[in-house]
Amino acid sequence: MNIFRLLGDLSHLSSIFILLHKIQTSRSCRGISFKTQALYVTVFITRYLDLFHTWVSFYNFVMKLIFIGSSVYILYLMKIRYRPTHDPSIDTFRVEFLIAPAFFLGLLFNYSYSITEVFWSFSIFLESIAILPQLFILQRTGEAETITTHYIAALGAYRGLYIPNWIYRYFAEDLIDPISITAGLVQTGLYLDFFYVYFTKVLQGQKFELPA
Repeated sequence: MNIFRLLGDLSHLSSIFILLHKIQTSRSCRGISFKTQALYVTVFITRYLDLFHTWVSFYNFVMKLIFIGSSVYILYLMKIRYRPTHDPSIDTFRVEFLIAPAFFLGLLFNYSYSITEVFWSFSIFLESIAILPQLFILQRTGEAETITTHYIAALGAYRGLYIPNWIYRYFAEDLIDPISITAGLVQTGLYLDFFYVYFTKVLQGQKFELPA
């Protein structure tokens, strides 16, 4: 594992801890998209179907458990414990328009026609667009709590850090993964507008507000 992959994973973990901290301390899911979180559960479960029959490393095994467990726990908090604080009237993105194309691409582009490989490819494509319901809420409300923006920023940084990881692996290991790279570039691109506002406002101590 190289430093860029490690930093990306740590950024991903930090995004989860930031979100859990926001929900637990405020006792509220306000401004968080349940649909995005449900998509992430789908991503992790379908990606890690090999959890108990393919051993990579202890680190890899633990990270898979953390991602699956934490994402399911977040759904529990949003759907049960703090359900009254979630406003479904603003979380209206049609996720079937994300799941169906991602599954089609997973069938079309994969490295072997096995169940685990097709679902792995599906999870990669779905993850690249899973943030859209959350960004849709931002666009719809025009604002967000600062801690929510930190969560989204950490999530975006995680994928952005994978770009130098892919470059490193190409030169150091002669390895290229066109599925992950293509989906990752799309995913990173979706964050560009958000990061512009985040850097020019939130990191300057101002409230996150989208231009009118």
